[in-house]
Amino acid sequence: MAKPKPSVRMQASPQEVLAQLWPGQSTALLKALHILTPNGGLNADSRRKLKQVLHLAQLIKPALDWAFAEREEPILADLGAGKSYLGFVLYDLFFAKQDKGTVYGIEARHDLIATSKRIAAESGFARMHFIESAIKDAELPSGKADVVTALHACDTATDEAILFALKHEAKFVALVPCCQAELARNLEHVDGPTRQLWRHPVQRREFGSHLTNVYRGLFLESHGYKVRVTEFTGMEHSLKNEFIFAERHQRSNAQAKAELDKLVAQFGAMPTLLSSNS
Repeated sequence: MAKPKPSVRMQASPQEVLAQLWPGQSTALLKALHILTPNGGLNADSRRKLKQVLHLAQLIKPALDWAFAEREEPILADLGAGKSYLGFVLYDLFFAKQDKGTVYGIEARHDLIATSKRIAAESGFARMHFIESAIKDAELPSGKADVVTALHACDTATDEAILFALKHEAKFVALVPCCQAELARNLEHVDGPTRQLWRHPVQRREFGSHLTNVYRGLFLESHGYKVRVTEFTGMEHSLKNEFIFAERHQRSNAQAKAELDKLVAQFGAMPTLLSSNS
């Protein structure tokens, strides 16, 4: 029997790449971020990365359109920025075309901050700044943000992003949560008839992740946000594909708070950060 041929990673040509980009999008920036190859091509891993970031940019566009129309100096904070793919792309697509607005990338790892500062300087992104800090300790110079984003912030970092948004009075919050372990650990010690929903570890992990995001949505609603939860991208591109998009309309919502309290009473567990600020 003939041996199967090794799988080959398909690479998009520069012409195919250009067809996927937004009009006027900087290929030089994407090369600096190592999303594109030096000759402008795109491998399979980078294709997924680019698809996710561009799709998220499209989902966030209404928030940025509002910010540029309503604010003299729109402020976007990208939390747990990592290599700042999202922040750079949003600046390139939206802020670079305007004469106002600032993007802050917040990241705790010094090496990533240093690299992002270099790329921003080389790209001429004068209104893009980076703050070396954990999300929970981060402070913006203005004390406020119009749009807060967090892409794949792991475990409790997404909860920290929600509290950051409240502290900085964000009008819009865009979250794509990643791994969530805290609630799964707590559920392991919760008894009662609903325990069968999470008795097995793999189910506990998945149920804990789902319940965490339900809590997050209700928590935002209890603080006056209108929340929409949709699929971020196809499962073939990311297993973490839940997108939470919130727009604040009022200071609080008593009905949502009551629903949140009922869930906590039923399951006996809630993310610690949200519980202490509910």
